[in-house]
Amino acid sequence: MSNSLQLTNIGELVTANSAGVERYQNSSLCIEDGKISSISDRNGDRVIDCGGKMVTAGFVDSHTHPVFYNKRDEEYRMRLAGATYEEIAEKGGGIISSVEGVRNASKEALVEKVMQRMDRFIAVGTTTIEAKSGYGLNTDSELKSLSVIDEVNQNHPIDMVPTFMGAHAFPKEFSNDHDAYIDLICNEMIPAVTDQGVAIFNDVFCEDKYFTVDQSRRILETGREHGLKPRLHADEFVDSGAAVLAGEINAFSADHLMAVSEIGIRSIVDNDVVATLLPGTTFFLGKSTYAPARKLIDNKVTVALATDFNPGSSHIQSMPFIMTLACMHMEMTVEEAFQSVTYNGAKALGMENEIGSIEVGKKADLILWDLDSLLDIPYYVSDHPIKLVIKNGTIVFQA
Repeated sequence: MSNSLQLTNIGELVTANSAGVERYQNSSLCIEDGKISSISDRNGDRVIDCGGKMVTAGFVDSHTHPVFYNKRDEEYRMRLAGATYEEIAEKGGGIISSVEGVRNASKEALVEKVMQRMDRFIAVGTTTIEAKSGYGLNTDSELKSLSVIDEVNQNHPIDMVPTFMGAHAFPKEFSNDHDAYIDLICNEMIPAVTDQGVAIFNDVFCEDKYFTVDQSRRILETGREHGLKPRLHADEFVDSGAAVLAGEINAFSADHLMAVSEIGIRSIVDNDVVATLLPGTTFFLGKSTYAPARKLIDNKVTVALATDFNPGSSHIQSMPFIMTLACMHMEMTVEEAFQSVTYNGAKALGMENEIGSIEVGKKADLILWDLDSLLDIPYYVSDHPIKLVIKNGTIVFQA
């Protein structure tokens, strides 16, 4: 079977790296053994004529919650009637409302649903996602969720980067004894997750009415002792001090940050923490206060963008739409938004040397668009004029 592929007649090849966006005009691209071997006219065993259209790197979605069973459209109706996310959670909705579905569902049923969601991710150009557990909230169901991620990852073209998130919320059985749940996470869940060997990261929802800074620090430090890399949900609703904590523990990423403080910004700058912003959540919740992307970028923070795909607060899988929101509501340029959904997303996962840009030696994760320029990606808003998606040098989606 042929193991080389050449893309010819590329009108504009667009990629990003730590320095920003680069463009190549009227170029060709050669792929060998799943990796980019040259940006040149070298011949391949198979040839794809790109018809003068644009080629970009595949999207890296560095924050998703794809392992859930039931949808939460009733909460959407409640928000349309004026209820806030916080009010819905206080009435038993929110994260907790997804727990029963995951606990009761078989692994096979969850795998089927997650496979379907990954099909949609691929179809809109996402070639790598970070995938969290966090709707099980007991040891068996968290391990089951991570096992689902692992099985789908082994059987679907998309790359899934697994994150343990037992600290997503306090389950009902521990609603009056938070300390006991922290003990369960640290003394039982994390060792079991480590023994399972699936998760790479450990995430905590550090926020008012969820996990305090001290609780989050203990969970993340315990995870690190067991080989799990730290990341956290930070300062989504209020300035909880989570961004400061992210810097202190050298987290890979601090995510959300709608309410981040000046001190929090300085902490993530000084410790090279990626700020992963999730404008889809603000949009889906009907709020108007987006994360301060312009301030973060001007303060030399590395900003990534992600979907926060989940059943309650951001039922969105489209990274092109996330780019649109970032450009319209967060004062980001098209180039900044594109860098944030590709190279910077890879950096948030510690994978910037493997994915996120079109460079010799990196994985051949590519999108062939039925578009002529980068500007057209956010301009088309809800349309996705994608002709081909290539993952590891293999065509995995064709319009």
